[in-house]
Order: sequence, then structure tokens, then C-alpha cells
Amino acid sequence: MDEPVLLTGAGGRVGQAILRDLAGEFDWRLLDREPLPSERIPADVDESDVFVADVTDDDKLDEAFDGVGAVIHLAGDPRPEAPWDSVLRNNIDGTQTVYEAAVDAGVQKVAFASSNHAVGAYETDERTPEMYRTDDEYRLDGTELPRPSNLYGVSKAAGETLGRYYHDEYELSVVCVRIGNLTRGHPPWDYERGQAMWLSYRDCAHLFERCLLADYDYEIVYGISDNDRKYYSLERAREVLGYEPADNSADFADQQPTSSS
Repeated sequence: MDEPVLLTGAGGRVGQAILRDLAGEFDWRLLDREPLPSERIPADVDESDVFVADVTDDDKLDEAFDGVGAVIHLAGDPRPEAPWDSVLRNNIDGTQTVYEAAVDAGVQKVAFASSNHAVGAYETDERTPEMYRTDDEYRLDGTELPRPSNLYGVSKAAGETLGRYYHDEYELSVVCVRIGNLTRGHPPWDYERGQAMWLSYRDCAHLFERCLLADYDYEIVYGISDNDRKYYSLERAREVLGYEPADNSADFADQQPTSSS
């Protein structure tokens, strides 16, 4: 991709995972509501391409979007316990503002960071914990309706629906990535759910790279590594995006620290 890529929420965990592996692969513009410390800005990103702005700030967004070819939209309140006034402003209003700015600027693609919390209520007492284990065949594949487990999940489901609208109304290419449990180095220890939905940093970067390079209309995919334990299907991400994850939470089983007595 020759045109710049705008990364909103660039200072957060997902943004830093993307930049760690892809800093030199694209012409980045970075946007965050807080000033980014120098260690979070790739060396080849010019100061003029770093924006401190809220995603509900129309004027600042217009400036950041000028000439951009694609957007990875991560910005928002990431707390599962976030209250309604925050998710409404930061996650729903902010996401709608981003889609609108993308259309106005002639952007081709938006990769929207959705969340496992958009479908968290599928994890019923009857299904868990068996659904987190390798011998269970239950899968969510992105065709199911949202079933949020908290107000944060509601806001992510709303972002997916907004993406559907902006695709249908304006032919914007939109991919919604329902991100699992992103941790650096190794999957969560002693946490079956986290191991089943683990996303490594390098698989995260690779997945969003494919979001920028592949051709698609409107898609919902799951963002996890290729774990032996999984209840999210990777088939659509593989088929549409060409996603080929390298990591598997099972590969770290023998590295798990043992508690001393």
C-alpha cells in the first residue's frame, strides 16, 4: 500500500503490537488522545504524522485523514467494566466519527478493532468450561449475531453494525476483528479461556497487515492465534484475508511455571 495508514489508539497494547513488527512496512500516521512517548513512536515516523486528538474531534480527524488510504481503528475505552457514558462517547460516537471521516477523505479500507466481549454471552454455564478445551467442537465463526457480555461489548457490536452501514451505504471496505486475549511473550497461565482465545503479538501484527493488504467487502473475523484450544473459527480470516497465524498457546504448556510449596 503506497498511501499512508492511519492508526488510531496507537499508544495502546494492540497498536504497539502492530507497530513492533510493521513499523517499517507502511507509511504510518499515528493518533492517540494522549501524547505518545518517544519509545512508542517508530523512528521513521515524522513528528508531523503524530496527532494528539480525541476521535470525536471532527477537525483534527479531517487533518489526520487527509490523503490516507486505510485506517486501523483501535481507539476507545478498552475497559470491560467501562460505564455507559464512556462507551457511548469514546467507542460508539468515536467510531461513527471515524467511519464518517473515512468516507469524507476517500479512504478505501477500515479495519475496526472489535472484541471477544461482543459475543461473550455465548459462553453460557452450560457450555463452559468445556468449550475452552481441545475436545469440544463448538465454534463461533462470525456469522452469529452479537451477544455482548457487558456494555463495552455492546459498544463493539455497535461498531460492527456501523461498519456494515458504511459499507452498504458508501462502499467502504470494512473488516471487524473480534480480538481475543492479546498478551506478549506467552499465553495467560492457569486461565483456560485466555489460552483458548490467545493472540500473540506477532500474529496480531500479521493479522492487521492482512487487513491492510487483502481485498474484501464487509467481514467479521476472529483475532486469535492458531491454538489447539479454540472456540473461535479462523476459517474466514484465512480464506478472506490470507491470515496464517504462527503461534499456538499449546506450545507454551511446558513453560508454565509451577507453584512452589
